[in-house]
Amino acid sequence: MRPWKSKLVFLLIIYFAGFATAIYTLAPTPESQACQLSEKSLVYSALKSDKFAKSFNQGMHKCIDFGKQAARHAGEFINQKLKDKQLQSDG
Repeated sequence: MRPWKSKLVFLLIIYFAGFATAIYTLAPTPESQACQLSEKSLVYSALKSDKFAKSFNQGMHKCIDFGKQAARHAGEFINQKLKDKQLQSDG
């Protein structure tokens, strides 16, 4: 088992490598390449990733809304069970 310090350093290296990759991917391209819109060009992949980001954002909002509804339902259920238990202990 590795010590926690080496695990922390390893996780930091992985985290910053991912961050650097994201910056490299999202960095703007030179203007000369921006005019080409073939399927292999970086602009095409950026537009494709923009669509993916919008789709992912919509999915995350749906997931968050579902989580809020589930939490509200669970809270109501727990409150009802507590009231039932109080009525049983009083009566």
